[in-house]
Amino acid sequence: MQIESIEQARYAPDKLQTSFFCVNLTHIIWKIAKASLTLRKIAHKVMNELKYCYKYPHPSVTADCVIFGFDGVSIKVLLIQRGIEPYKGAWAFPGGFMHIDETADECARRELEEETGLKNAVVEQFHTFSDVNRDPRERVITVAYYALVRLSEVRGGDDAQAAHWFSQEEIPTLAFDHDKILQLALERLKERICFEPIGFELLDTVFTMSELQNLYEAILGIKFDRRNFANKMLKLGILAEAEPRPAGTARRIATRYKFNATKYAELKQQGFRLEF
Repeated sequence: MQIESIEQARYAPDKLQTSFFCVNLTHIIWKIAKASLTLRKIAHKVMNELKYCYKYPHPSVTADCVIFGFDGVSIKVLLIQRGIEPYKGAWAFPGGFMHIDETADECARRELEEETGLKNAVVEQFHTFSDVNRDPRERVITVAYYALVRLSEVRGGDDAQAAHWFSQEEIPTLAFDHDKILQLALERLKERICFEPIGFELLDTVFTMSELQNLYEAILGIKFDRRNFANKMLKLGILAEAEPRPAGTARRIATRYKFNATKYAELKQQGFRLEF
């Protein structure tokens, strides 16, 4: 018995070392397996992030919106004061970067709602601006839109430092290439007013003939004879008296009109063209 105990004692350290080795080896294998799982997760994440990367350099895309309004006398343009760099504190059009899962139209409407409170605005694409150095941050192409809205529709959003209506004569120097965007948008507006009766979008529901004439004069930059303008508009059939003039009403009190929506839609479909 004593000899067996001595033999057991002799090999005990070897068994203990073997046990420690097995435990350590198991721990190492577990750590390797865990590291492998982590690496697979990282690789999966990287592959997801790189699935939109290609061997050709590609630019970012934004949507910018020129919003026109009318105060009864002059055309107004809605501008946003930038709260971040570049051009922090400068004025610009509402807009922003397009998400990977949205169209340019969807981007334009989303940015309008975030920055101005306008929901479901009807925007019309009019040009793409792609000058190489138009944005100091990176290569950015912008798809430009314009919309015609009533001033009362803009409530203000949460995604800009400030939003303000400017008359054409008061517009400050704009950020990026937005001065160029504005000039082209004004040209498009002048073209459109000759082919579409656009007052429906800009005037209040009820308006006077003078307000309608002011709208056309403000957009086209010319003056019209008051009587000739009124006769031409009434002959188009798109105006209806908002309420009958009471008997004995003084002539100096202007007749108030509203648009005949049915005739208005017909003219747009038939190819409206207005010449003075």
